[in-house]
Amino acid sequence: MPLHRDAIRTLEILASNRSAPTHMLSVEEARNVAVRNAKLAGDPVSVARVEDRSIPGPGGEIPIRIYWPRDLAEDERIPVTLFFHGGGWVVGNLDTHDNHARRIVSAAQCIVVSVDYRLAPEHRFPAAIDDCYAVLRWLKQDAPFIGADRRKIAVAGDSAGGNLATALCLKTRDLYGPPIAAQVLIYPVTDHWDSGFASYTECAEGYGLTRDAMKWFWEHYLGPDGDRWNPYASPLRANFLANLPPALVITAEYDPLRDEAIAYADRMEEAGNIVMREQFPGQIHGFFGQSAVNEDADKALQTVARFLNRVWAVL
Repeated sequence: MPLHRDAIRTLEILASNRSAPTHMLSVEEARNVAVRNAKLAGDPVSVARVEDRSIPGPGGEIPIRIYWPRDLAEDERIPVTLFFHGGGWVVGNLDTHDNHARRIVSAAQCIVVSVDYRLAPEHRFPAAIDDCYAVLRWLKQDAPFIGADRRKIAVAGDSAGGNLATALCLKTRDLYGPPIAAQVLIYPVTDHWDSGFASYTECAEGYGLTRDAMKWFWEHYLGPDGDRWNPYASPLRANFLANLPPALVITAEYDPLRDEAIAYADRMEEAGNIVMREQFPGQIHGFFGQSAVNEDADKALQTVARFLNRVWAVL
């Protein structure tokens, strides 16, 4: 279908927020643009409590932000979602994705732990996924101390954050680490930018995220000697995709990442995993975090909440 009217308006705002295409910006400039774009997430959704902490990680302290949907009884334990922000592994932080986390807390009535993993190019692959795994291990150990149920840990992320959520499910399975109950993959990166997917040609430019921007992100993330075939960088390249948590895969019609996300959902399903999918016609990459200007952001949020609560209900 044609571009959604809200997507058209969003593209106009995104264009006004930057002085040049992403791939022509410095890292610092791109990070500043991400801060400006975060305003599209709207006013912060009210939650019961928010706390900033840090936990030990492989490269030093990892900042996290914990959100609670309500005050809990002393012995009460509720589901928890680890959230990893998008931004091509280069931009984004706890603040740019604050309302992403708040909206999930409010809609799904779960605790959310948002992770400020190390960014490239200062810290290239696998620094980000190593940080995410460290937080998962911490959560498995300390879940009761924040009111969380160890049996009901989900992971979620948008774009590069979806990539990290995907890779974390593979890594904890491979290492017999803490089990994950569900994975929410919001237009995730699952393969290298030049893997030949049609959506990279059809949506190469003009829809917000561009092919050139993805090339720029990947080059910063992997560096000149990075392993693009490593399944924790490119999950679609994993040889074995069985025994993964139930997955929700959300895609947008006008997104260069559309086809690789669909391909990953296909492979997970073929391997015997439970997979729920929803593609949003007429939408662009990033729409989930643009609730101030895009009505489909709330529709996608409700899809996430329904999926998580269905999974948690049977545990």
